[in-house]
Amino acid sequence: MPISTQQFASDNYAGACPEALDAMLAANSGSATAYGEDEWTQRAADNFRTLFGGDAEVFFVFNGTAANSLALAALCQSYHSVICSAAAHVETDECGAPEFFSNGSKLLAAPSVDGKLTPDAIRQLATSRSDIHFPKPRVVTITQPTETGLVYTVEEVRAISAVCRELGLKLHMDGARFAHACASLGCEPAEISWKAGVDVLCFGGTKNGMAVGEAVLFFDRALAQDFDYRCKQAGQLASKMRFLSAPWIGLLESGAWLRNARHGNDCARRLAAAIADLPDVSPIFPVEANALFLSAPVPVLDALRARGWRFYTFIGGGARFMFAWDAQVERVDELARDIREACLAVAA
Repeated sequence: MPISTQQFASDNYAGACPEALDAMLAANSGSATAYGEDEWTQRAADNFRTLFGGDAEVFFVFNGTAANSLALAALCQSYHSVICSAAAHVETDECGAPEFFSNGSKLLAAPSVDGKLTPDAIRQLATSRSDIHFPKPRVVTITQPTETGLVYTVEEVRAISAVCRELGLKLHMDGARFAHACASLGCEPAEISWKAGVDVLCFGGTKNGMAVGEAVLFFDRALAQDFDYRCKQAGQLASKMRFLSAPWIGLLESGAWLRNARHGNDCARRLAAAIADLPDVSPIFPVEANALFLSAPVPVLDALRARGWRFYTFIGGGARFMFAWDAQVERVDELARDIREACLAVAA
């Protein structure tokens, strides 16, 4: 049953933005060569190369779990390990898919209060053991922005890349909300990806206005060897690929990829600002992208649920609100009023 009023529990609730949907409809004219040998897929890939200013290998898959898992599998053998934050999506929310598609590569999770990896944490895990009885560290993966909504700065990515190079590790970036990081930092996509030392980026489309689809960009083209075969074997090679790739044309050529992200970020900051004066309610983490993690008394959260609001409380602690490309400002303001009224009622 459709939700009658807009909710902010997840940016996956949003529909497809007009630019992506119109591009898909435009690709629905006549027939086209299957399995990615079509003009739409080539054009979308070229758009990515233009956006990043580099000659990346580009692949299109259905979802983020497949993008991350197949990318990591391409970088690892079964006896390797992948270093990640304990809060990373690959660790907590992908049902063992990275291990499955790599035939057993082990995830080494570093404790993290805010979801970020640090060079020191990477070094500690990568050098903790070097004997043959322990999986050999091979890859570091970072989530940009993190599961807690924090954004790695250009300097932070470079610092992580430097320790990766020193230790002979590859660097993968889970960019399910990569556009929101670019909008937050006001930087070019290349500055926090290949120019900062990222080898492989999974660029999210689903959370940025597409109905379905993610892009995997190999900035080191040698690492993409046989990746098309991995996609096929994993059921990620779309026969009518143009419908997976064409929406990217709409997003990239129109600039909607960045506008959508800016709007989501702005809405998160709008809600945070509107309730900043409430004494018992506060952000758990700084609002740097399109997420607000809210610490509030349990009676306040119960009151919000009673008013029909949906939100998750198992990610990062507190109530998580996510804002997508279609977030209605009036609805954001309505949520702010309900939070304020719930706080006043509890305090009375």
